[in-house]
Amino acid sequence: MTATPLSERTADLLARRQAGVARGVATVHPIFVERAEGAKLWDTHGRRYYDFVGGIGTLAIGHAHPRVTAAIAEQAARFTHTCFQVAMYEPYVRVAEELNRRAPGDFAKKTLLLSTGAEATENAVKIAREHTRRPGVIAFTHGYHGRTLLALTMTGKDEPYKQHFGPFCGDVYHAPFPYEHHGIDTATALKGLHALFAERAEPERIAAIIVEPVLGEGGFVPAPPAFLRALRALADRHGIVLIFDEIQTGFGRTGRFFASEHYDVAPDLITVAKSLAGGLPLAGVCGRAEIMDAPLPGGLGGTFAGNPVACAAALATFEVMDDAFLARARAIGERLEQTLRALQQRHPAITDVRGLGPMLAMELQHGAQAVVAAARERGLLLMLAGHHDVVRFLIPFVIADAELDDALAILTASADDALART
Repeated sequence: MTATPLSERTADLLARRQAGVARGVATVHPIFVERAEGAKLWDTHGRRYYDFVGGIGTLAIGHAHPRVTAAIAEQAARFTHTCFQVAMYEPYVRVAEELNRRAPGDFAKKTLLLSTGAEATENAVKIAREHTRRPGVIAFTHGYHGRTLLALTMTGKDEPYKQHFGPFCGDVYHAPFPYEHHGIDTATALKGLHALFAERAEPERIAAIIVEPVLGEGGFVPAPPAFLRALRALADRHGIVLIFDEIQTGFGRTGRFFASEHYDVAPDLITVAKSLAGGLPLAGVCGRAEIMDAPLPGGLGGTFAGNPVACAAALATFEVMDDAFLARARAIGERLEQTLRALQQRHPAITDVRGLGPMLAMELQHGAQAVVAAARERGLLLMLAGHHDVVRFLIPFVIADAELDDALAILTASADDALART
């Protein structure tokens, strides 16, 4: 397939990007976006794409949802910023109340709002350390928790994130995540965790265990229920704070509001971001009130944390994410899984199809990048995960049936073409 030639404007923008933007900022697709709506966007060619990346999972309710854009405009006309630590505003409190109500666990909860997922994971650890007065943190291989120093230390995937950015934070340890497709089952993973306790990180020094219920950047690998139940039991036994990183899995991505609802395991703290505010930067830590209240006043916050415009967008997002929305997400997942299973039957290169609800991916022995490139040429945007061998799907759940049919037909044709040639 011949690549679409660049328009003069796109070529100029690419040259300006090369000259003005730091090399370390990678971009999946060589396009510039002019506008977007729902599950579609248009580039500077005027060409339309179905967006199955969704801002890396930030757009569960799609681009420019009318409720969100209206809420943004209304709040921006009133005020855009005060800093909640200077002068408070109701939207922050209302978002906290919604998260406290919706988060799993039958106990009193409180919430801290922030701007990014990395801020959320770092603050969750700060809170756990203050609550327990312990230093240690256990994270897992293949996990991803952000790019700032502590978050990057907890991230269990070196390439391309860690490079030569060390030295990293101390008292952070990595245990195996159960990845059955690669031969690591729950028993093996728990054996590795117990070995870590015995040899390097005694439980009495561990403040927190942080885990993604479904690996995001690591390849869309769902944690087995027995594994999360075992972590809950270990945390309870040793007084450790259990943190679920639901930054990518939350807000309907798995067909439930939170992925932890599939497991009937309530964490002590839960970190959120991505689709929380319809594409605006908003994140948070929500959990047990007594743990959240451990830091003294002044120990938590941030200048832009819980920005009022982002909070208004989040409140509109909550209105959209009703039971019908979640049911639609599950139906989309069923359609997508049928398509991926059919592709797997035809192409031995597709070694696994997996996920939780509509948070699905396919792992390939070869040709993953070729599938992404072929899909883009046909008008569908995809993205890789894992070790560049997993094609993941982050579909906006507002996509219409006809659009979904068209996009899945493009996916099928692209995979058939790319895998026939690789």
